[in-house]
Amino acid sequence: MRVRIESDGDKLALTELQGWLARDPKARQLSVVPVSTPGPTMGAMDALDIVLGTAGDIANFAVGYAGWRLARARGGNRGARTLVFGGATVDIGHLDPQQLAELLRGLEAGNTEAGNTEAGNTNDDASAS
Repeated sequence: MRVRIESDGDKLALTELQGWLARDPKARQLSVVPVSTPGPTMGAMDALDIVLGTAGDIANFAVGYAGWRLARARGGNRGARTLVFGGATVDIGHLDPQQLAELLRGLEAGNTEAGNTEAGNTNDDASAS
């Protein structure tokens, strides 16, 4: 399963998230690839592609992401809250680790209703990742 976390206009957030996941004892084993698009900000990170191959990867990412978000929230920073998977775009900034893991498992199983009911912001016109 490949998911994408988008910058939401806060490119520094992606750099911080990438560093946070790399330092997390369990999440650092995940494949996290920076994505940049051609244009005026060429070379700037626009998204992170993350490969989640097992249920353990999903749990490790969910815990790592939630910990990073909690640490960042203290400073009032809110970037990198958008998760893209296939045709679904979901705001995950308010989900706790268990809710995020359940959402990811539901999306992996093809249950796009998981995004509608739990995250409340699914958009079927999203770009594929």
